[in-house]
Amino acid sequence: MASIRGIVAARRRGSRREEGRKWALPASVMSAPIRPPQFTSHRRLLEQKLSELHKCSDPRFLLQIHSQIFRLCLHRDQFVAPKLVAAYSLCRRPFAAAAAFDLVHFPNSLLFNTLIRAFANNSLPSLSFLAFSRMQRSDIPADSYTYSFLLKSFSGHLRLVEIIHAHILKLGFLPDIFVPNSLLDSYSKAGETGLGASCKVFEEMPLRDVVSWNTMVAALVRAGQLKNARQMFDEMPRRDIVTWNIMLDGHAKAGELDEGFDLFHQMPERNVVSWSTVISGFCLRGDMETARMLFDKMPVKNLVTWTIMASGYAKRGFFKEASALLDKMEETRLNPDSTAIVSILTACSESGLLGLGKRMHATAKKLKLIGTMQINNSLVDLYSKCGEVEEAWSIFKKMKVRDLVSWNSMIQGLAMNGHGGRALKLFSRMKDEGVAPDAVTFIGVLCACTHMGFVDDARTFFSSMEKDYGVLPEIEHYGCLVDLLGRRGILTEAYELAKTMPFEANAIIWGSLLNACRVHGDVGMAEKVVCELTIAEALDAGNYAIVSNIYASARRWDGMAEARLKMKDSGEERPSGASWIELDDSVHEFTAGYRLHPQTDRILKMLDRLGNHLKQLGCLAESC
Repeated sequence: MASIRGIVAARRRGSRREEGRKWALPASVMSAPIRPPQFTSHRRLLEQKLSELHKCSDPRFLLQIHSQIFRLCLHRDQFVAPKLVAAYSLCRRPFAAAAAFDLVHFPNSLLFNTLIRAFANNSLPSLSFLAFSRMQRSDIPADSYTYSFLLKSFSGHLRLVEIIHAHILKLGFLPDIFVPNSLLDSYSKAGETGLGASCKVFEEMPLRDVVSWNTMVAALVRAGQLKNARQMFDEMPRRDIVTWNIMLDGHAKAGELDEGFDLFHQMPERNVVSWSTVISGFCLRGDMETARMLFDKMPVKNLVTWTIMASGYAKRGFFKEASALLDKMEETRLNPDSTAIVSILTACSESGLLGLGKRMHATAKKLKLIGTMQINNSLVDLYSKCGEVEEAWSIFKKMKVRDLVSWNSMIQGLAMNGHGGRALKLFSRMKDEGVAPDAVTFIGVLCACTHMGFVDDARTFFSSMEKDYGVLPEIEHYGCLVDLLGRRGILTEAYELAKTMPFEANAIIWGSLLNACRVHGDVGMAEKVVCELTIAEALDAGNYAIVSNIYASARRWDGMAEARLKMKDSGEERPSGASWIELDDSVHEFTAGYRLHPQTDRILKMLDRLGNHLKQLGCLAESC
């Protein structure tokens, strides 16, 4: 009978050899001299360490214990082996857990359950199923824990959950409330059909505990059925703090902060999750003042809360507030982990806070977290979006292991910073290294073609998406191609593509085509696009202004006057153009017509000098 180790190894050959090596136990363990077990002080010390394995998260410490276990010939002990497998799972070493499992000649149900759980906790459902299949072939009886761990592994996979459900019904495990609760959770994560099945299981349960109710309320919240979730919440015979937090999270994510705040005040008790959830809701809405007021009132803060608040400030461009908060966090001797650093770096990428992003980069180096793929990916994204593409490229080159996100971030970074040729070369290298592109990759590739004006290449890449890679083009891909064709003056083809694509063209696509008509002075095509924008009810003040400029360029004064009149009748004002710049750790926002900046006079003088310089070079200002 093939071992778990052998089956997994067969599945992981080729491109995944590196991961396969992680599965084998280190030579330091296997080379340890085996001694017969003796009841010595060493044995008693080892038993003390074994009792700590359930909370062990340091692989080095675990390997030391494993070596001692091997020396004492205890690696096949029915009591010790499950602890080892569970500990390797906790350290995110599922294949080392499988290797430890295979050293036991006659595994029992406890050991099989521990291995199934190890694969489930590390998102390896196919290997959980293989372990379960071997358990059945070995005539080891499954119990309620077996099926609960399997259900956790198969959450979201409707067909597999149904198969396990059939086993549970056949073997009569439903009366154990632990099992139907696991069924509820697994079904609820399998889309709309799964939610229906979850509701049916809930209705048929003879006994329900607070976990059953919480699972259903969470499922309804996750499905966006907040009203039904609230109704079930009100019907619950007993609630715990988890119940309240589930509903609070639902209201916060739905933007219903008034209802969420009322619920927050009604809570009989609050924990750090309650406070963090409501603070996160106000940060998402941009109400940083209320969020900070709650943050300051919070009795006990953890790393998650500090991260939510710092990320909220960073996302809104509040450099000084975010930096001061991080200073205060350091004073409490609380260091950010990789998740916190990634969260703040992502917020910096969205707002363009390069200074704060560099600070988090330095923090990651200081804490020796710079090697993690998630942080490196976030740094590539940050520097790319902030215009420091060479710094992004330097980080990308040094990455020993890259995933699809790494490649996508770098390709898009090169494309958006005007390095379209390098982006396309990197795409070719990505394919040569056996990394399959996805929809996000092709957005970067088409964006690179747009900046370079490569129409034929863009057509080729677009047609190869589904044919060669099985990636269905989405509206964003069509939008990139329409934009490229419009920029190159191929307006008829761009218009036909927008009309015939399998999606309803949105205001962004028609707006980009209308702007292309302005650039190329095509009044006839502009009138067609305006008709489409009118049908889509997407004609706003900005579009009317473009139409007015098109007519003005063609000296069609009647059309220009009509466009101006319609813009006035719409009751909208054309949104003022705005730009941000970070200087000396402060973010400055400039809006057209804004005169309240403390250095407005100097700024206007500099603009006059630039304007005169442009006139000398023969550049003419464009009407607006």
